[in-house]
Amino acid sequence: MGISGLQSIMEDKNIDFSLFYSSGPVPNPNVVYFSGYKGTGILVVPRKRKPFLIAPKMEFERAKKSMVKNVSSMEKKRFFDSVRETIAKSGIKAKNIGIDKSSFTLNAYSNFKKQFKKIKAKDIAVDCLKLREIKTGEEIKLLKKSCRYADKILQNLIKNFKGFRKESEAAAFLEYETKKKGLELSFSPIVASGSNGSMPHHEPSGQKIKKGFCVIDFGVKHKNYCSDITRTIYVGKPSKPEKEIYSKLLAIQNDAINQAGLNKKCSELYDFAVKSLGKYSKNFTHGLGHGVGVEIHEMPNLTLNSKDKIRDNMVFTIEPGVYFPGKLGIRIEDTVLFRGKPIALTKTSKDLLII
Repeated sequence: MGISGLQSIMEDKNIDFSLFYSSGPVPNPNVVYFSGYKGTGILVVPRKRKPFLIAPKMEFERAKKSMVKNVSSMEKKRFFDSVRETIAKSGIKAKNIGIDKSSFTLNAYSNFKKQFKKIKAKDIAVDCLKLREIKTGEEIKLLKKSCRYADKILQNLIKNFKGFRKESEAAAFLEYETKKKGLELSFSPIVASGSNGSMPHHEPSGQKIKKGFCVIDFGVKHKNYCSDITRTIYVGKPSKPEKEIYSKLLAIQNDAINQAGLNKKCSELYDFAVKSLGKYSKNFTHGLGHGVGVEIHEMPNLTLNSKDKIRDNMVFTIEPGVYFPGKLGIRIEDTVLFRGKPIALTKTSKDLLII
């Protein structure tokens, strides 16, 4: 979809050009999606012309390597001064600007409004999320490769797991292997052993890896596209009840993947997982999954009140989990492509590995 899809939205909403602002260490995902550029700057997409990118002088050379051919450097100290002047020189006459308000700080938005006083700003943040929801063939190739990298690195971790004394050591291994391959992390890895597993977003600590279930949640970015996979292993000797609850969760996770069908409501998939968990449903404390793309959390949302439906060429996670405060946690997650049917892109074995 990309730029052409955005320009169709702009045509429908009578938007003359869209402006995407990216500042700070975390790039605006829409700038990344539409241009491939991850630095500081502003992307301008006119409704009927090719886009152009404005970047600080120190980022100019980097910006020239983006997908956008028309790149200029800022001549003013303030971003929006340069943008206004560049737009004026281009001859674009505008009454309505499309912006992603979620990317603006209050200060940036105030400066933006000073430069564009007579132009109406329309928030297109949700439109962009919906545009990014359906992946192109090229995006799917990148997502598949990202998942293959994540699988390989995670399998390497599991193979060497006996050599780690601390959660932080295991997490550092994932980070090192990711960077060694020239990749980025999709998010900070989670290694949660024993009772720490009861916290879905536990930060790996410097304490010794505890016996019991150990949740490992990990993903990488390949050419800006994310992967997401969670496997739960067991350190020590699991009891029969522990094996049974793991097997139950795994069956639910597999069934939830297979339940995904064209135009199926995402809320129905969530409900299926909750009902399948039975008495453990109260221990399922988060959504069933989320879209994956240039951001680790995109549309669709597989949650209780989601209005989203499964459509062809969506990529999303299926990740049921059960958490017992102060005791243990188990989560199993795959990144899934829907193309006529659900296809798991993450392939690492889900059989309970006992270490």
